[in-house]
Order: sequence, then structure tokens, then C-alpha cells
Amino acid sequence: MASYCLNVLLLQGQELVIGHIGDSRAVLGTRDQNDSLTAVQLTVDLKPSLPSNYLHPFFFKLLIKYKHRCEAERIRQCNGRVFGHTTEPDVLRVWLPTNNSPGLAMTRAFGDFCLKDFGLISVPEISCRRITDRDEFVVLASDGVR
Repeated sequence: MASYCLNVLLLQGQELVIGHIGDSRAVLGTRDQNDSLTAVQLTVDLKPSLPSNYLHPFFFKLLIKYKHRCEAERIRQCNGRVFGHTTEPDVLRVWLPTNNSPGLAMTRAFGDFCLKDFGLISVPEISCRRITDRDEFVVLASDGVR
């Protein structure tokens, strides 16, 4: 079993389009009103504990349409289980209905096909941001890079 996260950035003129799955991050380095460099988080980790108000409005509407108020609710409605492992009780994970595996700490990923029937999806969160002259760079970061 393996799962993969993904960040994709597309710059079209002054529009930055961000596609995101999993728990990798995109962070914008920009200048504030005092000309100090500051970080702006462009993505949120798509984890079971994520409430729906953190999602893009388009995806929030889809969740409501399918009666899912949060990422964990979708997993549970598909007969998957969501709970923290005894060694990390505060980190909610996605588990198979009858086995204590795989314990995936995200609700959207490529791979882990054993969880696809139990609510794990590979639909990205999409957002847009207009780039200004104050924006300098974007950092794409992930754990687990080998």
C-alpha cells in the first residue's frame, strides 16, 4: 500500500492556479505593508480532521450536495473508519472497515486503492490567487520524498 500527495501550480498571466491532494504544502513568499517577507499558506492538509469551511466554496457545495460536512464524514458514510492510533491519538487516520490498516492520515490521495471504496478520493482541492508585484516565490514542500 502506498499513497501519494500532489501540488500543482499553474501560472497563467497574473493568475496562480493551485491543485492540491494530500498533505503536501504550497506556501507563497510575499512582502507585507512594511516590506517584510512573510509566508502565506496556499494549501491546507486534506486530513480527516479538516472541517468543510476550509474547502474552496465549489467543493463545499459538492460536500453539502452529497451530505458530507467534513472530510471524515465522507469516509464514515462510505463505511471507512476514522480514529487516532493509540500511539498518536490526536492524529485522525482512515482505516478499513474491519482491519486496523492502513491508517492513512489524509482523505485525498493517489494510491491506497484498498481505501477507494471507503471514501478516499483523488479529487483535488483547486484554488486561485492573483499574483501581485509583492509576491516573490512559492515553496512546494512534502514529507516522505525519497
